[in-house]
Amino acid sequence: MSPKLKRAAQFLFFSVLGLTILGLVFRNQNAAFQEQCRLDGVPPEQCSLLDKLLHDFSTVQPGWIALVIAAFTLSNMLRAWRWQMLLEPMGYRVGFVNSFLTILLGYFANLGFPRMGEVVRAGSLSRYERIPLERVMGTLVVDRLMDFVCLGLVVGMAFLLEADTLWAFVQNRQAQASPGSSLWQNPYVLAALTLLGLVAVGAFVFRKRIGRLPPVQKLSNLIEGFWDGLRSVFRLRHAGLFLGFSLGIWLMFYLQCWFNLLAFPPTAQLGPGAALMVFVFGTLGFVIPAPGGMGSFHALAIAGLALYHIDGSDAFSYANIAFFTIQIFYNIAAGILALLLLPILNKKPAERA
Repeated sequence: MSPKLKRAAQFLFFSVLGLTILGLVFRNQNAAFQEQCRLDGVPPEQCSLLDKLLHDFSTVQPGWIALVIAAFTLSNMLRAWRWQMLLEPMGYRVGFVNSFLTILLGYFANLGFPRMGEVVRAGSLSRYERIPLERVMGTLVVDRLMDFVCLGLVVGMAFLLEADTLWAFVQNRQAQASPGSSLWQNPYVLAALTLLGLVAVGAFVFRKRIGRLPPVQKLSNLIEGFWDGLRSVFRLRHAGLFLGFSLGIWLMFYLQCWFNLLAFPPTAQLGPGAALMVFVFGTLGFVIPAPGGMGSFHALAIAGLALYHIDGSDAFSYANIAFFTIQIFYNIAAGILALLLLPILNKKPAERA
């Protein structure tokens, strides 16, 4: 298969995957919405989830949405400054505008093809700043490593701070499924714990043999490379500033989620802890390689809001408001703007004359 045909097939597959997930989410939420209408005595012809979605968009508070856009923009600015810091030790002083605009271009590319944004971002900066592509790609590895570490910290904080909410939700679901029984009496839970224990014992007993297996050695090399990448961060001239930028990026992501919740009346009462948990669920939705997180973000954002007893149809509206604000309106507009500005701002003096 030719490279072009392979890319086309991958694009089709991931697009269909995203649309399928989104379709399943809509179908499930629509069925629940129709059932609620039936219980409330609302005629079917007056019960449309799409109509509710359009109405919910009209109730959004524009001031909070402006803060969502501001937080996302600032996160991209921090990422651009961090990228400059990664390239500086190699002897390349990259312009902030080029760094910032190529990041916007990368988000735009991700809407069409998952993970393509990294390639477009690196290729664009390499072209306009005249840096070897492999050097730029190397910095993106460290960039993503730091994002991975920050995501781990955020997940840990969310499950630590909101452990009571999560545990109450699990117990409530268990009680609904098997009234009067404890979670620890569930045969599936017991079987999973037993299997986990056997695997742990087996891994310890046969650890030397397991360590010689090719997949385990590859994983070990991957972890070693991961650690080397992290250690390279501390060799930067301004390592503290680099870490500060990294934390700032994820703080802006979190605020972006919280501002989205505050913008929508049914979720506006949720506090910072709930926003952190919803942020974690929604972020994990972007890990699934669907275009721009389409469908996967919706499904996990709805699951996160279910912990706080937000109605499924309202959660679906929130997910669409958050998705459309940034992934559709912002990233498309910013991506097109970056496409137009990059060649203009990088014209040679002779060409300008």
